[in-house]
Amino acid sequence: MKRLVVASTNAGKIREVSLALSDLPDWNVESLPELPDIEESGTTFLENARLKATHYSQLIPELVLADDSGLSVHALDGRPGVHSARYASTTEERNRRLLEELAGPGRGADRSATFNCALAVAAKGALLWTVETTLSGSIAGDPAGEFGFGYDPIFFVPDHGKTLAQMTFAEKNQVSARGRALRELRSFLISA
Repeated sequence: MKRLVVASTNAGKIREVSLALSDLPDWNVESLPELPDIEESGTTFLENARLKATHYSQLIPELVLADDSGLSVHALDGRPGVHSARYASTTEERNRRLLEELAGPGRGADRSATFNCALAVAAKGALLWTVETTLSGSIAGDPAGEFGFGYDPIFFVPDHGKTLAQMTFAEKNQVSARGRALRELRSFLISA
């Protein structure tokens, strides 16, 4: 059995990776053991994913998958961007802060946004594979939905008429940036 360690403590991300790869019989998805954090000093999602994958792959013998993803809101000049996870202390505070900033003076009606997802796989400190995907949408006026995590309740997908948090896992996996990136990861792992 091959082992893939997800370099994250985010239970939602680990769950999505595990579910997306659950039918690959040769692979077992595991969460990162307790290790010191690495500073995400990259200026792009892909840089941060690469940093995490190569760093943690030097500390553990398994193949390491790192994800860096987040929300870029056009009216906020791309914020929160690579700082999405650190935009505030909790998920609720991050969503509330973003909605308050969009309601601020001079923001206009532009609520367009992009969800970004970058994945990187490394082993023994060497980068083996990367992918970066995006999903265009807009920021909802209020949070909606009970599924998903993070910014999912406020990220509205116009083609589907609902937020990511209103979609089942199967629906979200078909349209989300991470879902598309994980399909590419599957192809990589099948050939690895």
